[in-house]
Amino acid sequence: LADTYFLFSGLIGRSWAMAFAAGGLKVKLYDVAQEQLTSALENIRKQMKEMEESGFLRGALSAEQQLALISICTDLKAAVEGATFIQECTPENLELKKKIFGQLDLIVGDSVILSSSTSCLLPSKLFTGLKHVKQCIVSHPVNPPYFVPLVEIVPHPETDPSTIERTYALMKKIGQSPVKLNREIEGFVLNRLQYAVISEAWRLVGEGVISPTDLDLVVSDGLGMRYAFIGPLETMHLNAEGISNYCERYRDGMRLVLNTFGPVPEFSGEIEQKINQAMSEKIPSVAKALDARRKWRDECLTGLAKLKKEMKSD
Repeated sequence: LADTYFLFSGLIGRSWAMAFAAGGLKVKLYDVAQEQLTSALENIRKQMKEMEESGFLRGALSAEQQLALISICTDLKAAVEGATFIQECTPENLELKKKIFGQLDLIVGDSVILSSSTSCLLPSKLFTGLKHVKQCIVSHPVNPPYFVPLVEIVPHPETDPSTIERTYALMKKIGQSPVKLNREIEGFVLNRLQYAVISEAWRLVGEGVISPTDLDLVVSDGLGMRYAFIGPLETMHLNAEGISNYCERYRDGMRLVLNTFGPVPEFSGEIEQKINQAMSEKIPSVAKALDARRKWRDECLTGLAKLKKEMKSD
């Protein structure tokens, strides 16, 4: 049997657990509260059954076989026993995460990988001073990881290269798409790109160039269509006779436009109200409406993931 993996049972933890189980690996879900774990298992069971019925379940095993790989545990020491990889999924709070890694540092051996799901806390802030720092790494998923395969692997300056390689191989094995960052940087790569887009989107709406809903259409029915399959650099390569030709043609125009970008927005005040109003008219900011839309988003992502897989295997 595969080695045990262990996580926390919030939203990201549940999604990770499903991804690991889909890869045929034994998973132990750890949390402090028993009822949290019980409801997490129920939630996973429900999701897996629904996906199996609609033909969207990942992996070669049936839902029952995958569920059989997931167990729960409220004792940290027992949870990490025999684990080769530990994925921490606590809320985005530095003190909390440091406390957890401090506890883990005292009870784990020298071969287990300690990995964090953090989306913005730097490895140097999380792991510095731990005696197992060589085994520590950030594996930042995209929400929800079960449907969106990308994982950013970000090392601490002292992370051992074998930790990076083993994490990369494990993510590949369970069907995620890992990318390696050669060093840590604020926001990692996904959020740096996302914030660049958000920032210009905010300015364009704020300057009255375009409405918030039309702005979103530019991405969902324009840029995003391409970006679902190829990145910005390959887009450049294909939009001319290769990168060098693209730069030759568009270098001056790009610099001209980029020089007109405004300062970093405050993300508050009038523009915030304007965007909030437009988004709330489309999807009211109440749990029921947001959850329904998230469910729809996840169904779209599932369908897209399936389509991408089919297109790659052609």
